[in-house]
Amino acid sequence: QVQLVESGGGLVQAGDSLRLSCAASGPTFSTYAVGWFRRAPGKEREFVAAITYSGGSTQYADSVKGRFTISRDNANNTVHLQMNSLKPEDTAVYSCAAGLYYGSRWNGYHYWGQGTQVTVSS
Repeated sequence: QVQLVESGGGLVQAGDSLRLSCAASGPTFSTYAVGWFRRAPGKEREFVAAITYSGGSTQYADSVKGRFTISRDNANNTVHLQMNSLKPEDTAVYSCAAGLYYGSRWNGYHYWGQGTQVTVSS
């Protein structure tokens, strides 16, 4: 069983940076792939980034590639999403998810956090 809690969201201006954290509880967290997803009001959930259990491979949505970086620290049961050069269109609730399979499909993940709000003003 894995429980996930996101933190680090907030209100920033376009061009600013934020670092989101996904803190996990559970002894098997290090065996799971982790993905970040976001959902803006009135829109479908959107894939952002993913990382394998070892941290050796990552995947990014085209919309964030080159601006966002996902990383994990299994010793501290934490995954981070560094977000640079934020744009108003990045405004959304960001959620982390853990699952056995690495990928961009939201229904491939087993456990989800409640999300943290990121708001980017123009």
